[in-house]
Amino acid sequence: MKRRLLGGFLDDLRMVRQSRDAQGRARTPRSALVHADPVRRTGFETAWARTPTARAARKVLQTGLLKPVVWTQTSPRIEGLDHIEHLQGPVVFVANHSSHLDAPLIIGSVPTRLRQRLAVGAAADYFFDAKWRAIITTLIFNAFPIERRGSDRRRSLAPQLLGRGWNLLLFPEGTRSEDGWMGQVRLGPAHLCVQRQVPMVPVILRGTYAAMPRARNWPMPGRQRVIVRYGRPLFPEENEGARALHQRMIQAMARLWAEDELGWYGSLRAQAKGELALPSGPREITADGSAGDVVPTGSWRRTWEASRPVPKETRHSGVWDN
Repeated sequence: MKRRLLGGFLDDLRMVRQSRDAQGRARTPRSALVHADPVRRTGFETAWARTPTARAARKVLQTGLLKPVVWTQTSPRIEGLDHIEHLQGPVVFVANHSSHLDAPLIIGSVPTRLRQRLAVGAAADYFFDAKWRAIITTLIFNAFPIERRGSDRRRSLAPQLLGRGWNLLLFPEGTRSEDGWMGQVRLGPAHLCVQRQVPMVPVILRGTYAAMPRARNWPMPGRQRVIVRYGRPLFPEENEGARALHQRMIQAMARLWAEDELGWYGSLRAQAKGELALPSGPREITADGSAGDVVPTGSWRRTWEASRPVPKETRHSGVWDN
């Protein structure tokens, strides 16, 4: 009891010294305070991860630990490597994001010459909020921080890395999907590619949400089937703006996603007819059915749909993809 009373007294004394009332509110109006510039975070330095020593360590970790673990805990199927077989860097890979398996699957499946100079954009407020996590992420993935909000987004290392010949892996949704379906896709990667005149490779991952959804630290048991599907590189055209390239990227990702349901040829026909869109999940007609108005279905059905197993057999050989 005495210790509790003493603790309360010290708390009250601390609030008085900080000019706060019993509810912890400041007594001095904000307008009367002396202006002070906000403290800017210096960020976590990642240049050390691109030194020869760190690159050698990362090669061992990726080939001897990361890939064997992911490939034994899931059943990956890689498609479309013929599209990037002769691609020279730098290049920007853009992929949908629904699981912590996404980056390891792409890192483990790209050709060695691209992987050796691949840097992964990672959320600064998640992977770089603790020093130990920042060190591990930076070393294994050659990760660099990306600010997801505020003016600090302009200070990204991505343009500098492209200028130095590094390939990038970016997730333009900015965060993992909560239910396995794609969210809003940002313009950042398209701006980068137009600014630096480098190609963009769309990548679609299927089954990773079912294999390792949010809130899990290890893949689901049973070696869930997952697909990593690479599309054709999209080169910025002459006088093409970022929004135009962004739209081409969206169409390419929508077609790659639709291959599992429509097949390769069916997805091409649907794209030509303008019938494809990014997979945002199942929707239903409203109760009154007026004017074709649609509303999202219940969250349980969206999660159930996204958790369906991917097909066992591939529907795309790549032979006629011209």
